Amino acid sequence: MSNKGKRIAAMAGQFRRGKLDPHYTGYFELFNRQKFYEAHDVLEHIWLPDKHGPNGAFYKGLIQLAGAFVHLQKNRPQPAASLFKLALANLEKYPQVHEHLDLNGIRGLIAKWLGDLERTQLKINLLTATNAPELKLEADRT
Repeated sequence: MSNKGKRIAAMAGQFRRGKLDPHYTGYFELFNRQKFYEAHDVLEHIWLPDKHGPNGAFYKGLIQLAGAFVHLQKNRPQPAASLFKLALANLEKYPQVHEHLDLNGIRGLIAKWLGDLERTQLKINLLTATNAPELKLEADRT
């Protein structure tokens, strides 16, 4: 196993919860901590072997969503907008709720951020530490 693989396995081990893959739940934990690059990395671990499987586009869309926020953290709104569009295209292939995730809510979140970026003509980064989104799995909702 590569050093990166060991690092990701150790990171994912912190996120064991129920029957869900810790790489999947780790994605949400890291995303919500605004560790978007790490969220991308941990989910990529289960996406790579399933690229062409039934959840390939789903995982890819979530990875692209995290990647869009990585670009916003680096003050690059244009590449962020491109990734938001790719994420939306990949996630639109799935039903309203998929893998314990409200995809209608995620699609709305993407549309909001994309719309806000386009209104600023992709010249202003709107991401701050206080307005970063949080994602919740359906099992987390009460």
